[in-house]
Amino acid sequence: MSNVFSMTGFARVEHKSPDFQLVWELRTVNQRFLETTFRLPEALRGIEQSLRECARQALTRGKLDASLKLEANTADHSFTVNEPLLDALLAAATAIELKAPQTAPLSKSQLLAWPGVLHQSKTGESDLAMAATTLFERGLDELIAARAEEGSKLQTIVRRALEDVDAQIQQLEPLAQTLPARQRQKLQDRVDELTIKVDAERLAQEVVLLAQKADIREELDRLRLHVTQGLDLIAGPGPHGRRLDFLTQELNREANTLGAKSVCAETSAASIELKVIIEQIREQVQNIE
Repeated sequence: MSNVFSMTGFARVEHKSPDFQLVWELRTVNQRFLETTFRLPEALRGIEQSLRECARQALTRGKLDASLKLEANTADHSFTVNEPLLDALLAAATAIELKAPQTAPLSKSQLLAWPGVLHQSKTGESDLAMAATTLFERGLDELIAARAEEGSKLQTIVRRALEDVDAQIQQLEPLAQTLPARQRQKLQDRVDELTIKVDAERLAQEVVLLAQKADIREELDRLRLHVTQGLDLIAGPGPHGRRLDFLTQELNREANTLGAKSVCAETSAASIELKVIIEQIREQVQNIE
């Protein structure tokens, strides 16, 4: 299993017994922190907090939407129907249908899920709560497996992008060694073209200043360091998302500085290419837990 997890995933699990059928659907999407939303039948509202704690132990980031559907065998003696409430619901539905014929009628599952329509014995409630909790834990396992599968793909994409950044650095390194000297020579050539005399000391100061501005070796060193950190990070234990997000910001900062110090077409093109690659990394990192 991948050590990188996506925040996007889906799982659907079912449980059938002679008395009831349960279906959990779990979905997660990107979220800065962990957020959980549960949709439960009224009979199982009491276990929501324990389910929330279970989710917090398994997940660190993402928005979890968990929905439980209950199909009950009302012929079983552990369930009783609140007939007055059911009659009132049916009467209300009939009145609505007369005034708005296009409205869809209430289904059997909707009636059974209506708060207060279905009652259980204490024994039945306990069995149902235990089954729902156990099934939720199994759903979480499947959800995590789906997030791990997606995370493995994201890990590969981010690694390749970091390697592309490293390739750009390697192409720039020979050029970076010569840029200060090239700038000095360029300035000297322009001075030689002038018909007026230039103060030698002032010229030397300008040469040093331009050479410093053209020197991108420090930016390349930091870019290389960030790439190494990124590769080590995605190969190590998680969670990875927040740290990768910060690392992406640092990569982008160095690429911007590189572009600002550009004095030739090669460094300008490399800066643009680096920004494109780093933006691709940033987009993928938003999906990582």
